[in-house]
Amino acid sequence: MSEQKTNGEQLLRGADIIVECLLEQGVTHVFGYPGGCIIDTFDALYLRKDKIRQVLTSHEQGACHAADGYARATGKVGVVLSTSGPGATNLVTGIATAYMDSVPLVAITGNVALSALGRDSFQEVDIAGVTLPITKHNFIVKDVKNLADTIRRAFVIAASGRPGPVLIDVPKNIQQQKTAFTPCRPTPPSCGTLKIGEAARKAAQILSKAKRPLIYAGGGVIRSNACEKLLAFAERLKAPVACSMMGLGAVPADHPLYLGMIGMHGSAAVAKALGECDVLVAVGARFSDRVAGDPRNFCKQAEIIHIDIDTAEIDKIVPADAHIIGDASQALDYLLSAVVPSCQETWADKCHILKAQHPLRDSDGFLCPRKIIRAIAEASPADRIVVTDVGQHQMWTAQSYPFRKPRTFLSSGGLGTMGYGLGAAIGAAFATGQPVTMITGDGSFHMNCNELATCVKNRLPIKIFVFDNNTLGMVRQWQTLFYDRRYSSTTLNSPTDYVMLAKAFGATGFVLDRNGEIQAAVERAFATPGTVVVDCRIGADEFVLPMIPPGKSAENIITEREEIPS
Repeated sequence: MSEQKTNGEQLLRGADIIVECLLEQGVTHVFGYPGGCIIDTFDALYLRKDKIRQVLTSHEQGACHAADGYARATGKVGVVLSTSGPGATNLVTGIATAYMDSVPLVAITGNVALSALGRDSFQEVDIAGVTLPITKHNFIVKDVKNLADTIRRAFVIAASGRPGPVLIDVPKNIQQQKTAFTPCRPTPPSCGTLKIGEAARKAAQILSKAKRPLIYAGGGVIRSNACEKLLAFAERLKAPVACSMMGLGAVPADHPLYLGMIGMHGSAAVAKALGECDVLVAVGARFSDRVAGDPRNFCKQAEIIHIDIDTAEIDKIVPADAHIIGDASQALDYLLSAVVPSCQETWADKCHILKAQHPLRDSDGFLCPRKIIRAIAEASPADRIVVTDVGQHQMWTAQSYPFRKPRTFLSSGGLGTMGYGLGAAIGAAFATGQPVTMITGDGSFHMNCNELATCVKNRLPIKIFVFDNNTLGMVRQWQTLFYDRRYSSTTLNSPTDYVMLAKAFGATGFVLDRNGEIQAAVERAFATPGTVVVDCRIGADEFVLPMIPPGKSAENIITEREEIPS
């Protein structure tokens, strides 16, 4: 609600200022769940429902994952709203997920009035203190006059540099108070201007001398919209490309220089190439424990060049021989102009042979997970978004699905959040207006299946393939390998009937339990309107291979069941 001051200025409630600032930033969707301390902002959203779509989820965590999925699918800042107390704390896992994967997100929480803060009031929690380690920045607004500028700053911070989540906590009385509001054009996010120093020039010199260069591309390539430049750089160097899980889609899977995924469950060809390259250039990637299990022995024969926008990542885990701190797109522009390649095509040819020598192998089970994933891919256009939860199904998808475009694979990488998938799929479906494929496991799906209600009531075309092995498959795999087959709390014994569950929510469900039925099941799922749940009944002892044991190096990779220590 607004009033006009005598000088023509507009007086707005804090709640209305929040909505007006969201409109300034081009926000068209907000995900969330109302409550007493955010009711005024939801009231303001109601008055502008022709401009901003409110997506009511079943749980605040689902709302946060939806905002995350929206952001990953579009590159825009996702927005989530919740009330105070448990509503705010229910966002924590979603905020941490976005933080670990550098996803731009703004979370707006209501809180008790300023006069009630610090008194253990009903549904009061210090959400700014709780989220301090998992946000780029957070704010508590204590003066309504600062509200608009705080929201504007939050969007700039979330999207600038290395993206990430920002939280704004707005006490109830601040939402209700009025102040003068002046519209303002949004400030574009900044990635800074690349400064070419000695370290950058050294990187160009190293690459100019490289005979066997290998590119390690991470999610930063996608975040900076540098995929075409990365491909041009790879072609100029004749350098094979390995992608982190977050980088999948940065290089088309069918490109001759694409070698596969790097890491614990990455391609055996990549593991071999890491041991033979003379220069490894990491672009928009960090050397996490899932890539460099043993940092001391990681790619130790090669010179390492690290390109990252976050200064803190340089030399944090694996020391670099040269580095470029800055936006991946700008760094690639510099290297494309500065590097005079000396690499010969024989290196790329050798890597191509390595890839052919180390294919991913199907299991001989009655229902093979890789065959399901390949059938899904064959029935899908190149721009179809695929979302996963976390576990074996996630790794099978990352290994086997031929991602050809950026922003088509959405998954929780750094935090490894089971329950991420369905919320993220909802966000992606709203972002694109197109069908979305979700591949999940029965353990993960049980954590977020309440969001089926959100899917159905919004008539979202989300096709869900539940890899149902009645076990926590990845943990069971580790128990088989490293814990002498002591299957503690990993056999789910779940009586869930997924077909009836889907029907109860108003979706369509059916069972897939034989390899011979895969193609028909996939075609049926994609042809059926709305939300579909396919219960894919795979065996409990299906394994994700290749696998580098934790704390080991690429030379320790396990590629066959026969190589597993007894």
